[in-house]
This record gives sequence, structure tokens and C-alpha cells, in this order.
Amino acid sequence: MIDLLPVLVPLPVLLPLIGAGIALILSKNTRAQNIVSIAILVAVMVIATMILFGVDAHGPQVVAIGGWQPPAGIVLVADRLSSLMLIVSSLVTLCVLVYALSQDANDDSNETPISVFNPSYLVLCAGIANSFLAGDLFNLYVGFEMFLVASYVLLTLGATAERIRAGVTYVIISLVSSVIFLAAIGVIYAACGTVNMAQLSERISDLPADVQMILHVLLLLGFGIKAAIFPLSFWLPDSYPTAPAPVTAVFAGLLTKVGIYAIIRTETLLFAESSLRVPLLIAAGLTMLVGIFGAIAQSEIKRIVSFTLVSHIGYMLFGVALGTSIGLSAAIYYTVHHIIVQTALFLAIGLVEMRGGSTSTRSLGGLMVLSPVITIIFFIPALNLSGIPPFSGFIGKVALFLAGFDDHAWLPTVLIVAGTVTSLLTLYVIGRTFNLAFWRDPADVEEPNEDLVEEFTERKKTLLAGKKWKSQIGVPPAMVVATSVVVIASIVLTVAAEPLWDMSNRAAENLSTPIDYVTNVLGGDES
Repeated sequence: MIDLLPVLVPLPVLLPLIGAGIALILSKNTRAQNIVSIAILVAVMVIATMILFGVDAHGPQVVAIGGWQPPAGIVLVADRLSSLMLIVSSLVTLCVLVYALSQDANDDSNETPISVFNPSYLVLCAGIANSFLAGDLFNLYVGFEMFLVASYVLLTLGATAERIRAGVTYVIISLVSSVIFLAAIGVIYAACGTVNMAQLSERISDLPADVQMILHVLLLLGFGIKAAIFPLSFWLPDSYPTAPAPVTAVFAGLLTKVGIYAIIRTETLLFAESSLRVPLLIAAGLTMLVGIFGAIAQSEIKRIVSFTLVSHIGYMLFGVALGTSIGLSAAIYYTVHHIIVQTALFLAIGLVEMRGGSTSTRSLGGLMVLSPVITIIFFIPALNLSGIPPFSGFIGKVALFLAGFDDHAWLPTVLIVAGTVTSLLTLYVIGRTFNLAFWRDPADVEEPNEDLVEEFTERKKTLLAGKKWKSQIGVPPAMVVATSVVVIASIVLTVAAEPLWDMSNRAAENLSTPIDYVTNVLGGDES
């Protein structure tokens, strides 16, 4: 197994790129293109599982691309954190792909050929995997650009005016973030003579304090935009809701978490003695509160959940900012939880939109009667996001709050209060949304949908008469199955909380003592 690991590490990046090329060649054969895409992501998930177990048993695995040994060459590094993120992302991307392909090219519009989606999606998957495995800052930048370029295509599928407008905003913000990140890489290379993260961990501490501060702030600005941390989160609620449901799901579930992953990696490896702990804690608290207050003001479910996405990024940043092993453990656990739950919610919202014809609470109603299955699929991750015990959201928040109490300082205590308020307001927002969209009579809404009202009335009559009733509006079974798999995965996070927490603990211990990472990458050389 250990001899096979170095061969496996590059495959989560390489296979999707090969698959994207094959998908382009097969652009005129949709069925073959879909089979190849699904097969590639199944293979990536199997490989990611093998990497995780191998790394957990044998330690970090380092692969020098092209035979150029570090720090001169490009290295891919699989440790517990990157492997855990890799397996979660592979599960999410596979389920979203199945969901998307069953939704007829992921869009109601015929303006965009289906052949565009598969190659773009596979490139996005490769970019995400490359970001998690990157052992140097420039390769991390390349991974970011891979999935960002692919996301530009996916975000504007259908070419509607609304999507193009949202896409332009997203592109501009992403370009600003990329320019800041690239500038940071240039300054770091000028100051340290390397961009290899293991080598940087030895050299950055020798720089003057003001230079360290400049490098630190530049990286945080670049990553903070990608992670949607307040006040750099203004772009997200307008960009994500306009995209097709599966695209929004993978964006919300993964892209912001890549930014959080980059913050965790650089904060623990490059800036372990952080002087920005207080600003990060303040940003975490404001991200929680501003995000959830924004959600309260919305009436469209996609926008509501987009704002809650912003607010819950604050929880992850809280754990990172604490800088303790238990804080990092809680942040890692909560990140895994949020990837799964947020993806499940956006996929469920896609089902709601297909079944009810809208995602606005001003026109939805009666879905509990019209579609009990979709109701359950939405309700479970919604409760989980709210932090209701015994779900993983509750476990993650309790772990974060315990880490805050262990700090014995006033600012983490304030963050605990902010986190509690955010959790209660999330429950209020989710409860209100569920009541409006699923519980109330569709005839009582502000903007009634006559077809929905008529169907609801017919359904109630058949129930009272004890007769069978079959809806004329169908949702593709594969979409329901794909969403259900992600929902079940969110339940598994609760049932299997102990092994996941143990893995998060071991990953956090590695991050707290990065000597193993540095030694494995540099081979014990003092560079």
C-alpha cells in the first residue's frame, strides 16, 4: 500500500484533466461523454479514499512532479488535512454531477450545448484537487485559476441576462483576488527566494516583523475574498443564486472551503506565530452576524441560504483564529460538515424549484402535501445547518465553543455569544422558510401560482377521499437519489462523529506541529 501511495497522489488532478480532454473529443456523443465523466469521478473518489487511509497510517506523502526534487520543483503533498478534504470534495462533485446530468444539461435553456458542461466541470474538479494537494504557493495559485476559469463557464450556462450580469461581478471579484494572490507570491519570492511552503515555514520567521505582516495581510486578502469573509463577502449572495442548481451547490459546498483550506494551511505553516489573531476573531464574529442578518431580510430561498453560507464561514474562521489544536480540530470538523450540508441544501432547493416552479417564499406553499419526499430531503440538512442536536452542526458548534472557552480570553467569549445568536437566528430563518414554502396553503401566498393552488386543492380532496393521487409534475429520480446520497452523508457525519472527530484531531495535531510536513517535503534538509 505504501509503495502505491506516491503513484496515487497525482491522480485526483490528472484523471479529471484527462477526462476533460476525452469529454471534448466525445462532444457529439452525449451518452459516452456522461459515462466517461461519471467513471472518472468514481475513480477519483476511490483513489481519494485509498490516499486518506494510506496517509493516516503511514504519514504525509510527497510527490515531486517531473522528477524535480523540492524545493526546486513542483510538489504535491497529501497529509491528513488535504486527504480528508479530497475525499469529501470527491463525494460532493460526484453526486452533483449525477444530479446535473439528470437535469438535462443543468439548465432549462438550449442556448448552451451540453458538451460544454462536462469538460468545464472536470477541469473544476481537477483545480479543486490541485489546490488541496499543492505543496507550493504558485501551484496553489494554478489550482485556484483552474477552478475559477471553469467556474466562469459554469456560472453563465444558459446565457441569460441575469446570469451574465452575476457572472461579470463574479469574474471581476475573482480577478481582483487572483491579482492580490499573485502579487503576494511575487513579494514572498522576492523576500524568501522560494514559494515552497515547507521551505517558507523556515524562512519567513527570519524576516523583519513588518515584512512578515505585509506578506500575511496580502495572503489573507486573497484567500479572504475566495472564502467570502466579511467585509470581502459582498459578491457571493448576488453571484451564486443565479446559477443552475447543481452549479450553485458545488460552488457553495466547495469553492469557499478551498479559501478556508488555504487560510488554515498558511496560518499554521507559514504564520504559526500569528500577530493577526485579534483581527481574524473580529472578522469571524462580523461574518457570522452580518451573514445571518442578511438572510433574515431575504424572501428568495437561494439568497437566504447564500447568506447563511456567508455567516457559517465565520464559524470556521473562529476555530482557525484561535490557533489552538482543539480550535483547529473543530474548524476542520465544521468545514467537512458544512461542505456536505450546504451542498445537500442547494441540491434540495433545486428540487423545490423544479417541483414548485420557483424558489421565492412569496409564491411557494403546500410542498409538504404535494411532495413529502422533497420536504424530508430539505428538512434534514436544514435542521443540521441550524445546529439542532444531535446533528453534526450541533457537534461542530459545541466543539468550537469549547475551544473558545479553553482560550480563557474575553474576545473568544464574545465570539461564542455571536455564534450562539447566529445559530438561533439560523434556526429562525430556516423555520420561517419551511413554514412559508412547505407548510402554508399556496392560496395564501402573496403571489399565488394558480397551477400550484389547483394541484394542492386536488391533492387534499384525494387525501380526504382516501383515493390514490399521482402528480403530473415529475422530478427525475436520479436527481432525488443524488440529493438523498448527500443528505445521507450528512447523517453519517452525525452517526460517525467520533471517527471523523478523531481524524480531525490527528489532522490538527499535524498542523500544530508542522515539523513532520516540513521534514517529509524537504527530506530533512535544512534549506
